[in-house]
Amino acid sequence: MLGSPGLLWLLAVSFSLVPRAQPFTPQVSEEEEEDETLWPSLPAVPCDYDRCRHLQVPCQELQRASPTACLCPGLSSLAQPPDPPRLGEVRVVAEAGLAVVHWCAPSSPVHQYWLLLWEGSGAPQKGPPLNSTVRRAELKGLKPGGAYVVCVVAANGAGESSVPKAGGEGLEGPAFGPCGRLAVPPSPQTLVHAAVGVGTALALLSCAALVWHFCLRQRWGCPRRTATRPAAGL
Repeated sequence: MLGSPGLLWLLAVSFSLVPRAQPFTPQVSEEEEEDETLWPSLPAVPCDYDRCRHLQVPCQELQRASPTACLCPGLSSLAQPPDPPRLGEVRVVAEAGLAVVHWCAPSSPVHQYWLLLWEGSGAPQKGPPLNSTVRRAELKGLKPGGAYVVCVVAANGAGESSVPKAGGEGLEGPAFGPCGRLAVPPSPQTLVHAAVGVGTALALLSCAALVWHFCLRQRWGCPRRTATRPAAGL
């Protein structure tokens, strides 16, 4: 019977063996708690990267060395040739016959750079390859009074950047392009020699004019003026 003490004791023991349902509470692992402690959610800032800075460290290396997260500028695909660099200041040193060329990197992966120099409409002179951190190079052997066209070329595994036609044709394109014209002023010695030559030529012309004048005078003679007598009085 249900009211017997033995049956009630058996039912009590059976209910005590059934596990009780526990509410589900998500648990955070210790590793996640450590990561949240070591890397707080701070806003990312741009890396200290300048496209025009000479010997600029690649931005990926700056990211790895930075104690905080930083962002690199976007680049085009490595499977495409780089965009043309932007030519900057070109400083001419006439006394030494050289020019210092500055440029800025494009928004593309670059493995190396080099310079092209045109003098007239002939074939350009190609400079030595420069690594991707270089933003400044020298052009030597420039002639005083010469006019040149200089271009900066960037290259990677997919090819090289485009430049205007031979001789610098097509420089009327967009501003801040990869090419520019430079003129080397004459050296001071050349100016002195030119001044001496002009002075000598003027002196010779003056002497020739005087000789020609006296020769004509001796050949044709000078017109003599007749003396006018005063009129006699009435």
